[in-house]
Amino acid sequence: MKTEVTDWGLIPYGEAWDKQEFIFNELIEAKLSGQDYTNHIFFCEHPHVYTLGRHGKANNMLLGDEQLRTIDATLYRTDRGGDITYHGPGQIVCYPIINLEEFGLGLKNYIDILEEAVIRVCDTYGIKAGRVDGATGVWLDINTPKERKICAIGVRSSRYVTMHGLAFNVNTDLRYFGYINPCGFINKGVTSLAQELGKEVPFNEVKQRLEKELLLLLKQQ
Repeated sequence: MKTEVTDWGLIPYGEAWDKQEFIFNELIEAKLSGQDYTNHIFFCEHPHVYTLGRHGKANNMLLGDEQLRTIDATLYRTDRGGDITYHGPGQIVCYPIINLEEFGLGLKNYIDILEEAVIRVCDTYGIKAGRVDGATGVWLDINTPKERKICAIGVRSSRYVTMHGLAFNVNTDLRYFGYINPCGFINKGVTSLAQELGKEVPFNEVKQRLEKELLLLLKQQ
């Protein structure tokens, strides 16, 4: 099985979504016709943007169009799972476009792998992270009043091929989460590696650690 990792750098959300759609459809077509294909893992950052999942509630976006322009942000309604989230500079976004069947994975197992990769990266920085029952993503101080999310996950799958993925807060400006009910929650906080460690974290270092853990977990299947 062939898996390529590509870093798109800072890229507008709409452009990244178009690229994903093209590669996603191409992989599905190759899979169904028995042709050779490559699995892809894309890393990037986005300018300030909010994305609303296909079952998300519009009222979890607390700003109108004019207010969004004031904070230099845009809003997209997407075809991924999950509710609303924020992407912006200092946040690692990862979009695996892979054939889950090739890795022997179902969708739930795949989401577990995305979460586990982030949990392991957090551990390398001395941060204990984990999962919350009934909610995707990676969380800190689980089952306490200080429960907060450090990584959001929302994926789309068709014919066992995936797109969209995870958003891991590294040096993210957390003020932008104050304009939404993140992932639809009104009683849970959001955090970042920088917030937890009290200092900015080397962004590329975190990205490399995440890539390593993700590839390792996929190879173990």
